[in-house]
Amino acid sequence: MSDFVPGIELSRAFYTEVVAPSVRGLAHSAALVGPGSEVLAFDTARSADHDWGPRVLVFVPAGMAAEVEAKVAAALPQRFRGYPTVFGYHGEVRPGVVVSELGAWLREQLGFDPRSGVSLLDWLSAPWQRLAEVTSGEVFHDGLAEGGLEAVRAALRWYPQDVWRYVLACQWRRIAQEEAFPGRCGEVGDELGSAVVGMRLAREVMRLALLLRRRYPPYAKWLGSALARMPGSTELGECLGTAVAARSWREREQGLSGAYTRLAALQNRLALAERLDEDVRGYFDRPFQVIGGDRFVRALMDSVADPAIRALPMAGCADQLSDSTDLLTTPGRARTLTAAALGLTA
Repeated sequence: MSDFVPGIELSRAFYTEVVAPSVRGLAHSAALVGPGSEVLAFDTARSADHDWGPRVLVFVPAGMAAEVEAKVAAALPQRFRGYPTVFGYHGEVRPGVVVSELGAWLREQLGFDPRSGVSLLDWLSAPWQRLAEVTSGEVFHDGLAEGGLEAVRAALRWYPQDVWRYVLACQWRRIAQEEAFPGRCGEVGDELGSAVVGMRLAREVMRLALLLRRRYPPYAKWLGSALARMPGSTELGECLGTAVAARSWREREQGLSGAYTRLAALQNRLALAERLDEDVRGYFDRPFQVIGGDRFVRALMDSVADPAIRALPMAGCADQLSDSTDLLTTPGRARTLTAAALGLTA
């Protein structure tokens, strides 16, 4: 395991030494983007046991994919730096080089081609994991004349300001809906129920923290790793650690309260909306401490200038509407759900 080379490094060398010579003189872009822990730089030696190896995506002009793929495949050595160049990837044995037309690949990954513009539905129906996969990784060469991969990545790097405010508001709403429940469950002796709700809230806090830092939250396996890499996350992580390890609802509430106040302070520093009191407060006259998440919902939505976004129901983007893996990994389904939930034209 000490000899492990991260997938991005392996694929960069694979492109430079093997793939680039076989496509020399051809207008193309080449990258390691899309699905895979190595794209988000979360891969370890454990990752190499499946769906992992020297990989490159090559994007070519329309009508040339099959021809170029055959040419590249014929030039591949059996192994590269000890790894096979043909290996199992998501249930299919294939070469580590995939050749595609860029627009077709983008539509498959996202449900739309950003080079034609990005609509409100596009932004809200694209799952966070997919947006992270397209904008992370590394571009090794960008030579397509009709619009390059780097331009696409720049266009999707982060939400427009009003869309960002809306997504943040919907994430605060998710916290507001359940923030009093850990205490209420605990008050009636249901510590298990309190713990379950507390962990749900911890997840929503983690996702909100990443969104506030302009990072698309990854799917569950890498959520904690992504938070740990975020600057200034140590104290927030300690608060959440207290909350999820707590044996009593009062201790759980204390951990969550510390996390809430840090998120409130971060939002105030960003100046996306009216500055609000960062302290927790009582929930009506009940003995529970909450941040009052709906205060932040209102402040953010009051700062939205776009009337189309102001008119949206407070349901949110695809990841806030559903956590079904089968839905979020199928762009058409995510798009249909989001359009129906928000009343947008598909």
